[in-house]
Amino acid sequence: MTWHLLRRGSHRMKTVAVVSAVVMVAAAGSNAKSQEATRHMNEVLEWNQIFIDSLIATGTPNSSSQRLGAIVHAAIFDAFNGIERRYTPIFFRDTAPQGTSRRAAVIAAAYRTLVGLFPTRQPVLEILFKQSIGNLGEDVEGGPTIAGARDRGIAWGISVAEAVLASRAADGFNVPYPAFIGGDELGRWRPIAPATSMSARGLASTLPFVVTSWDQFRPIPPRGLSTETYLDDFTAVKQLGRKIGSTRTGEETALAPFWEGNASVHWNQAANQIARANDLSMSAANRMLAVLNVAMADTAITTWSAKLFYGSTAGEVTWRPFTAITIADDGLLETEQDSSWVPLVNTPSHPEYPAGHPSLNGAAATILLSYFADRQVFTLTTLGQPSRTYSSISQAREDGNNARVWGGMHFPSTVAISNAEGEAIATWVNLNAMQRPTDQ
Repeated sequence: MTWHLLRRGSHRMKTVAVVSAVVMVAAAGSNAKSQEATRHMNEVLEWNQIFIDSLIATGTPNSSSQRLGAIVHAAIFDAFNGIERRYTPIFFRDTAPQGTSRRAAVIAAAYRTLVGLFPTRQPVLEILFKQSIGNLGEDVEGGPTIAGARDRGIAWGISVAEAVLASRAADGFNVPYPAFIGGDELGRWRPIAPATSMSARGLASTLPFVVTSWDQFRPIPPRGLSTETYLDDFTAVKQLGRKIGSTRTGEETALAPFWEGNASVHWNQAANQIARANDLSMSAANRMLAVLNVAMADTAITTWSAKLFYGSTAGEVTWRPFTAITIADDGLLETEQDSSWVPLVNTPSHPEYPAGHPSLNGAAATILLSYFADRQVFTLTTLGQPSRTYSSISQAREDGNNARVWGGMHFPSTVAISNAEGEAIATWVNLNAMQRPTDQ
């Protein structure tokens, strides 16, 4: 892939235990809600938005967010699915007692997982929980309320959430690992000051959610230093990714820091808005958001595992453009050194190959395109950047991928391979997890 292929198109498409007093909330004052209003409520989308807000409010790093999203939506999915058994479960295979409110279960499962994952947000989440439960009114499921359905839903949702949290408590993410510092061999990744080691090291050894292993979708080895692809990569980033004197357009310069934002925030924002616009049912939204977040989590885990794997191997080209361009000690006459070269966006502290954001863009866009037509309108936000409205899932994916080159953080061939990796993982997850039971 040469640099001119990165230009944007001219037509931009813009337990079950005693329920505590905290969760035993009366629905007083909510009876005035009409049946029509209640029928259109979608607690899955409501609590997905609360998850998005929690990521933003806490400044959670991108490298932690996909795992959190998968935990939250696995709990929501299994809580709902245990009452309305339409799909194979993710973690929790028990069935809820008869007459359990699906909506209350969704709220309770989301609340309990979010409190477990974002403990500093508990006061805010408790208020939102009470409001959400109160909004159920007397018409919990679009028909006459069964006595105790709400309370059974709360107890059920909490029990599912606690089981999911327990299942991921020892998944490897929070285990202390020896620092990884790469090496000084030609082409091999090494930290860029002030960093001293690989960031998000635990993610590289986190157990996947549904894919079978870390290497099931591991990308092929990166291109070698003596290949034409590497020369094209080097030249493209040197021209496009530099902070001063770049051949980028003004729009491309603005897009690079925007798409440095949290991928889980971006793609959950898109999914939530598109689902609302298309009036997706709560059941459909439940599966869509679970598949989206699980696919993104397994993509992130696969990508970081591959970063560590290839970064640990002398001879594999995993150094960042900043190192390659400012040193250029690769023995190639065509890759002229520029010791003054600085990237537009600060380089993160982990191996260049494969690329995190492009793999996540590929995964998320693939799931959304499996549910919706490409032409959709949605607005994305990044802290400290103007919001951006898109009218195409594919355009958002393209911008997000190209932004890694415009920002000077990744080589074009890495972006393309990583995007394909995410697409392959998402396709597999969508076809192999949360499926209709074979006896239906």
